[in-house]
Amino acid sequence: MNLVTLLPFIVLIGAMFLMTRSAKKKQQAAAEMRNKMQPGTGVRTIGGMYATVKEIGDETVLLEVAPGVHAVYAKNSIGTVLDDAEYNRIVHGDDDTESDAVVPDDASSLTEDAETADAAADQEGTAKTDLTKKDAAPADTEVDKDGKAGGDTEAK
Repeated sequence: MNLVTLLPFIVLIGAMFLMTRSAKKKQQAAAEMRNKMQPGTGVRTIGGMYATVKEIGDETVLLEVAPGVHAVYAKNSIGTVLDDAEYNRIVHGDDDTESDAVVPDDASSLTEDAETADAAADQEGTAKTDLTKKDAAPADTEVDKDGKAGGDTEAK
């Protein structure tokens, strides 16, 4: 056989070897992470739920998902073991660094009521532009060929 005909097979086998090797490394890292779990550690499941480890079995782990609420999960369902600071920051909203900027959890602080906006416009000497259409015909009113609302639509 010719070396040129064997080259694609050699490249394919090499690529498969590299892919399986990286997958094995990821599996080993995940197993090592799960092995360092201890009761009291905060975890995130692969479904995105945050909980505290209460007991660890051979294949399962008992998680406290809320105060007094316990659930049994497979060890493989633990996605990440979190350190205490990160767990408290995410779950309890604890933040070690005090910041001056307060970020609202909704957009209500970004909108002003109409009275506040009008008062601010009066103080600045600017008029608030009304963009509503005043001379538009209501939807149930017929419009003649000249564009005038109401009246008879038949030709005169």
